[in-house]
Amino acid sequence: MAAAEERDGVPLTNLDQPLFDGADAVKRDLVDYLDAVRDRLLPVLTGRPLSVVRALRGQEPFMQKNVPKHAPDWVRTTPVWAEASRRRIDYALCDDRRTLLWFANQRAVEYHTTLSRADDGHRPDHLVLDLDPPEGADFAAVVAAARLVRRALADAGLTGAVKTSGAKGLHVFVPISAGDDDAAAATRALAARAARLDPTTATTAYLREERGGKVFLDSTRAHGATVVAAYSPRVRPGAPVSFPVPWDELDDISPRDFTIRTAPALLADADPWAAQLPAPQALPEDLVAEGRDIPVARVVAMHEGKRRARERRS
Repeated sequence: MAAAEERDGVPLTNLDQPLFDGADAVKRDLVDYLDAVRDRLLPVLTGRPLSVVRALRGQEPFMQKNVPKHAPDWVRTTPVWAEASRRRIDYALCDDRRTLLWFANQRAVEYHTTLSRADDGHRPDHLVLDLDPPEGADFAAVVAAARLVRRALADAGLTGAVKTSGAKGLHVFVPISAGDDDAAAATRALAARAARLDPTTATTAYLREERGGKVFLDSTRAHGATVVAAYSPRVRPGAPVSFPVPWDELDDISPRDFTIRTAPALLADADPWAAQLPAPQALPEDLVAEGRDIPVARVVAMHEGKRRARERRS
């Protein structure tokens, strides 16, 4: 019979079932990990609309935004209008241990939040650059790109913190005080400035075939976009987690160092993400102005895709 138990009033079932293909872990490992790091994870989830990636037995992993109808009534939600799909989405707010354990029992492996809080949806409190290495690249390539981003930040009078994405890349977070449009513009400008520092290492080209084997500096995490939370597990071989890393230790680590099995011991009693994040910063006016003149990469790519499709048809 599958193991079952209860924590904080939440029934936990089928704990001995494999978590997902390649995880080298069972569901209990996920529950134990999330419970062990809850004092670090919950502060980065609290008050933010939450999307999760669930890994159900016999199914491909999928992202869930709407809270299912069978959710307990103590799972708090917040309504958000999705302009693209023209519908209301009721996102969960994961503010406490009980809700986190309920998600763990639902086999929610990944935890993705918006950059703004539910009570102030048009004022992100972070801007994020997602550094995506090309296929087959060594981790050193993305570290080099991260250092370009750090230089661009310093040149603008800003500072940020870095964490592994839990996949192959890195996320640079910059706490800010700004509105949606200014944050999005500043993110584009920072990516462009970082790429100009060394065009042989990094690129802002949104289309994969145009990146030329360089690290992609993704500046599209804005206007309601989500990013995987610090300490969140990922549906990847070995069940890695997104983990904070000091800037001066990037050369000494691999994303594979941080998994649901290894991370709790590495953390001990520390919360490196909270310790490394600087205080919120005002965005320089020249940075915002530069970014306003840079087209949104996703929109440019969409139009380019349509142009190429027309060419193929003709």
